[in-house]
Amino acid sequence: MALSGTLLAVSAFAELTQALDLGTGRVPQPLNRKMSLLSGTGAGRADRVFSDRRTLAASATEDLDLAGSLLDAFGQTITFARIKGLIVAAAAGNTNNVVIGNATSNAWAALLGATGTAIIRPGAFLALGTGEADAIGYAVTAGTGDQLKVANSAAGTPVTYDVHIIGVSA
Repeated sequence: MALSGTLLAVSAFAELTQALDLGTGRVPQPLNRKMSLLSGTGAGRADRVFSDRRTLAASATEDLDLAGSLLDAFGQTITFARIKGLIVAAAAGNTNNVVIGNATSNAWAALLGATGTAIIRPGAFLALGTGEADAIGYAVTAGTGDQLKVANSAAGTPVTYDVHIIGVSA
């Protein structure tokens, strides 16, 4: 199965201004990054994608098994060997945070280490992309380093989040 049109882009723009005697000083500060991937498994390539909107009950957690239990849009099991892109977006209507990382067993430690976490506040998102020249990405080790934990940070209300994972099978 071929994967096409794989693009991850992030853009930020800020401008600092300050009043001066004879005008206003401006310093634009843009940051733009993009990653376009062709179909395949080497540098600048990807052949697997998982995308889903998920809901966790109050105080609930789940482990996303990056090597063997996620299903693609056609119902085929996905086994990632390396991750090239990851986006996790918390719904704006959430009351609690979405927390990723720190799986209790077989943690996918390539990104946050075995015990690290990232907190994604309501309406916020986390985006990670490797460079187009990167052939390695973030390694997934089936059976020992393939669990991405996602947690609802508190009791009381569920959280909804979108997840998009781009990677390679070999």
